[in-house]
Amino acid sequence: MTALPLPSFDDVAAASARLAGHVVRTPMLRHPLLDQMAGGTVLVKPEPLQRTGSFKLRGATNAILQLSPASRQAGVVAYSSGNHGQAVAAAASSVGARATVFMPADAPRIKADSTRRWGAEVITYNRQTDDRDALAATFSARTGAALVPPFDHAQVIAGQGTLALELAEDARAAGLAMDDFLACTGGGGLTAGCALALEGASPATRIYAVEPEGSDDTARSLASGRRETNPPGGSHLCDALLSPVPGKMTFALNHPRLAGGLVVTDAEVLAAIAFAFLHLKLVVEPGGAVALAALLAGRLDAKGRVVGVVISGGNVDPAVFARAFA
Repeated sequence: MTALPLPSFDDVAAASARLAGHVVRTPMLRHPLLDQMAGGTVLVKPEPLQRTGSFKLRGATNAILQLSPASRQAGVVAYSSGNHGQAVAAAASSVGARATVFMPADAPRIKADSTRRWGAEVITYNRQTDDRDALAATFSARTGAALVPPFDHAQVIAGQGTLALELAEDARAAGLAMDDFLACTGGGGLTAGCALALEGASPATRIYAVEPEGSDDTARSLASGRRETNPPGGSHLCDALLSPVPGKMTFALNHPRLAGGLVVTDAEVLAAIAFAFLHLKLVVEPGGAVALAALLAGRLDAKGRVVGVVISGGNVDPAVFARAFA
């Protein structure tokens, strides 16, 4: 079997240079109440401040900037529950390429509308019965559009890792070194990219994947040593984190590098959304709040430690956001 062409720390460093001026270098946030509640020093990376409202712009832009002129002319295609679709649409627009995004029919309207505003054509599918990979692959074969998947792609993974590279640099500038790092995890692309980044920039940092209850395939896969699938059904609150199984490439990267997986409940996610709004002044979507939820719920012992926490996105449906304050 041919080995997967896995990215490395050097690819993350190259992506960081490539993305300069194309994505926002989001700040490192601190809050005394958060430190007090955790019993340690908490460093927040707020990706809702990206132009498309999530970290996904990093990976999509890194991949699309490397397309040849001919590939850009043929356009790009992606499948996404929303955040990756918006990112691909925005990145394609920035280089004058057409974008087509296959999106589940039950995706939050705010995400579908935003994807269209960036100029992409949105084609809906049934999350329960349709094979999104096959739909996008067939479209790519028919039209010549370059397929930019949401996580199992070396350039996408490297782009996502720039988030952790920035946080490690900002922590160092503040005289701090991260003991632990919590990343929201769906298919595993963000977590894998961050693991590569910290392997080079902060090798002593322990990295944890954080997932919603019922969609904890990465946590179970790390424990068993093989890729586990999620059972059908379950909560759809964290719509951005519902990949049914870790990616082949992302699991190959995450398995030897991660310290473990943490799992949070819907109630804990909603509490984290409320905390972020009330104290950090951030609007956060459920999938983007799981790492903060794990910290606030005590899933990790942060006493006396420096902990990096990713808030990965802020594209939340207003009705869902309101549930955090009910």
